[in-house]
Order: sequence, then structure tokens, then C-alpha cells
Amino acid sequence: MKVIAMSSLKKDDNGFTGLEAAIVLIAFVVVAAVFSYVVLGAGFFTTQKAQQTVYSAVGQASSTVQIVGTVYGTNPAATGASTDNITDVIFNLGLAAGATPVDMSKVVMTFSDQSQMITLNATPLKSDGTNADRLTTPNWAITEFQNAPGANSTLLQPNEQMTIDVWLGKATDPTTIPRDDAFAIEIRPSVGAAFSITKTAPDAIHAVNILN
Repeated sequence: MKVIAMSSLKKDDNGFTGLEAAIVLIAFVVVAAVFSYVVLGAGFFTTQKAQQTVYSAVGQASSTVQIVGTVYGTNPAATGASTDNITDVIFNLGLAAGATPVDMSKVVMTFSDQSQMITLNATPLKSDGTNADRLTTPNWAITEFQNAPGANSTLLQPNEQMTIDVWLGKATDPTTIPRDDAFAIEIRPSVGAAFSITKTAPDAIHAVNILN
């Protein structure tokens, strides 16, 4: 019986030319470049999102408004008697350094002392920049503009100031501030951290009082 020997398979790369090697190499380079681009793009996107998160957090954590100058407590009818109370708290409000403009129509103000906490109503501006009729309940209003191009906007911008008058009631109302009483007015813009004014009424109430 004749046995036919099967020829063994041998590795032969004689047909593998330099052009094919170049094509394979280019394919590897292209795949590596695409992969690197995807990785770098993901890294840049993550970094950008992280920066946005940090900037947003800083903006929310930092106050956007600040008191400019002195805070006054007034009572036009005060005589210095022990029964006199402060009826109005007046101060100038401006933007903190680097802060963005604040729409004062969206600001929420509260008044608090040891016995009460009141959300103050906002008195809107008329088209000519003057306040509408003050309400009978405790409220706040923009009564004057400084360095503002027009007095008919509630948008507080850099280098501008607004005089705020917080009216707490008539001298005999329990919402007003008696002498030696510590109180706080909190200003909460729509963007940024709340800003608090903490003061104490003097021993004797006069028509105009500097609050410390």
C-alpha cells in the first residue's frame, strides 16, 4: 500500500511586502490617535465641568451685595423718651467686588430680633423710579439711587448704590425696635449667599441714630 505523505504547513512571509507593513502600521497609528483624542477630549470635558462646578459653588457661597457706609435707625417723632422705638432702618447697598448685577426685585429681606422674625414686603418702583405707596405692614423700598444712569431700574450694577429704607411700623407697633435691642436684617439675593446686617439700638432713641 502506498502512503501519501501530507506536506507540512510552513510559515512563509515572502508575500508580505513593505506596503502591507506600512498599511498595518498606519492602521495602528490611526487607532492610537483616535483613542488618544477620545481620552483627551473626555479629560478636557471633565476639567471644564469641574471648573464650572467650582465657579458656581464660589458664586453661591460668596455674598454678592454689601453695605456701603453707615446704617441708620430713624424715628421722626422720637423725643428721647424710653418709650421711643426705631421705626426705619436705612442703609446703602452696593455690589461686592467681582459680583454680577443683582435684580433687587427678586431679593427677599427678613427682619428678626429676640422675639420675632418677619419677612418684609417689597415696595415696587413706578415707571418714573419712585416708590409705589408704602404698605401698612413692615416693608422695604429703594428710596434713592447713586451713580445710576437711570432711576427706574431695580438692577443693581457695579459702581452703583441704592438707598434702602426698611420700615417696621408705627412707633407703637410691636414690630419696631426698642432701645438696646439687638436685631438682624437678612438680604437674600436670587444668586449668591445671603448677607446679614446685625446691629443694636442705642440707649436713647432720637430722630436719627447711628447703629453699631
